[in-house]
Amino acid sequence: MSRPGDKMMTGNYRTVALGSCLTAMAFVFPFVFLFVSSYAFAATPLKVIRTAYPSAERGFDCAVESDEFTGTLCDNIFDALLQYDHLARPIKLQPRAAAALPEISADGKTYTIKLKRGIRFTDHPAFKGRPRELVAADYVYSMKRLLDPTNRAQWQFLLDGKVEGLNELADAAKKTGKFDYDKPIRGLEAVDSHTLVIRLKAPDYNLPYILTMPATAALAREVVEQYGIAVAEHPIGTGPFRLKEWRRSSRVTQEANPDFREVYFDAVGGDGKNDAAIAAHLNGKRLPLVQQIVVDVIEEDQPRWLAFLGAEHDYIRPIPPPLADAALPGGKLAPNLVRAGINATPDEIAWLTYTTFNMEDKTIGGYTPERVALRRAMSMAFPVQDEIAIIEKGQALEAWSPIAAGMAGFVDEKASFHEYNPARAKALLDTYGFIDRDGDGWREMPDGTPLVVDHASIPDQRVRSRNELWGRAMARIGIRMTFNKVEKLPQLRKQAQLGKVQMFSYGWVADYPDGENFLQLFWSKSIGGANYTLFSRPEFDTLYERIKIMPDTPERTRLYQQMVHILWVYNPWRVNTLKQGTILMHPWILGYKKHPFGYEPWRYVDIDMHKLSTPGQK
Repeated sequence: MSRPGDKMMTGNYRTVALGSCLTAMAFVFPFVFLFVSSYAFAATPLKVIRTAYPSAERGFDCAVESDEFTGTLCDNIFDALLQYDHLARPIKLQPRAAAALPEISADGKTYTIKLKRGIRFTDHPAFKGRPRELVAADYVYSMKRLLDPTNRAQWQFLLDGKVEGLNELADAAKKTGKFDYDKPIRGLEAVDSHTLVIRLKAPDYNLPYILTMPATAALAREVVEQYGIAVAEHPIGTGPFRLKEWRRSSRVTQEANPDFREVYFDAVGGDGKNDAAIAAHLNGKRLPLVQQIVVDVIEEDQPRWLAFLGAEHDYIRPIPPPLADAALPGGKLAPNLVRAGINATPDEIAWLTYTTFNMEDKTIGGYTPERVALRRAMSMAFPVQDEIAIIEKGQALEAWSPIAAGMAGFVDEKASFHEYNPARAKALLDTYGFIDRDGDGWREMPDGTPLVVDHASIPDQRVRSRNELWGRAMARIGIRMTFNKVEKLPQLRKQAQLGKVQMFSYGWVADYPDGENFLQLFWSKSIGGANYTLFSRPEFDTLYERIKIMPDTPERTRLYQQMVHILWVYNPWRVNTLKQGTILMHPWILGYKKHPFGYEPWRYVDIDMHKLSTPGQK
């Protein structure tokens, strides 16, 4: 795979490293030659970051799509109002498109936000040849899009039921078939060209975090109206990068936005030598620091790993679990990687993995005792420790709570039925009538019909290994399992939203540091979006609507516990692991640090061109 635009010269480290890798591996991995690059000389050096993602993007409409790759691409093209300090831990918010942090009223319900002046959208024919400045009305329009029923925005929950007049506008649109963007509402008001006022029905103490997210970033109405639903293919923003090239599900290239305003790195800083080195290099520098970002979609772990080893990619995030033993034997960086000058850093991320049960499915769904017993038995019989050892290669911890450890509201507890216990699982199935009536070794439903459960999945080697674990575990307790294949992860998610899969394994990366971000995945109003289980219980919804307006207090934590216990009772998820990944970087990458609640930090990353172009330089 070529790297167009990179500085290429005789003896380039990438070329030498790749050649060495190919020589060593050619006989074992002949397909590695797919990664050979034919470099062209360039007169002017360009700083280009190359990396890979394991799943395809879903376009560039950051209000509609919720996958991490789409969020990352949007975060670098569009401007949210706020952002996280790149280095500060504990986390700290900074203004981004806002001129300062919001002014918040004493009752916590009114936010006044001043915008920076002179921020411009990338030129586009929709602007009719005139410079287009970012104004407060753009945020009013973009936040309204979250509730427009025609968008089916997966981020709707961020503002749903919170903003004065917004839900009423959405309800009217459901009746008329047209969302009236021109109708003023008290909750979203541009009081002048550069002042936005957000008025809430009740306090929402997570709103500042929500204002960092690409889902609340600003789009230009003219562009959206020109393209309609196809705006997802035509991202025009004000951020540090713009779309240069897009080969769907294959490669996305972003380039530095020539219209981007003057922004200089400024951070409070974090602890430790690495943070100090990053701050020393970046402080005072104008952002972004590179000219291009090239992201290849490589779904299989081995090719992605080999591309990194061959210096075709500058970093890999995280180390694919099947390769963790080779990269981190005994928990330490492998000697060959140390000799190559490769650096490791934690993948700071609140990422839970889980297996969903479709609560509306006629076999495993429902809220009656026998269906709850079936889901619990399946959960008890699945060996998560084997998944961690065999598939995650130790790069994860076993989890029980649907709230990730370290999040506000997390309580470190578990129930007795969270323990791996196939014998107890069998007894539970027997008790509730899931028995083998015909002697073929497989259990039937209580009414005598066949019990067959399908775990939908994508055709990926790692997923196939996990499917084997599930298949063997369920066979031990007499449950026949099949594995319907869906070609791409976006299609699998879509089928889950429509209730067309019984089970699938997935994960959720926290968007902000509060357990509410996980609990909303079970709110009935998130059905059709990120509530892939289609879970719906009035008692849970009532508690969720209470905690949404509460500050982080012991009383709110108690309600979080109560909600977690409701989920434990009905078991819509088999919570599996909390990821503990590691990022590897070639020695020429500078400034990379993953924020636990931010997306890829491309605007802060720099390249040491001397190390890049000098063989053996460390």
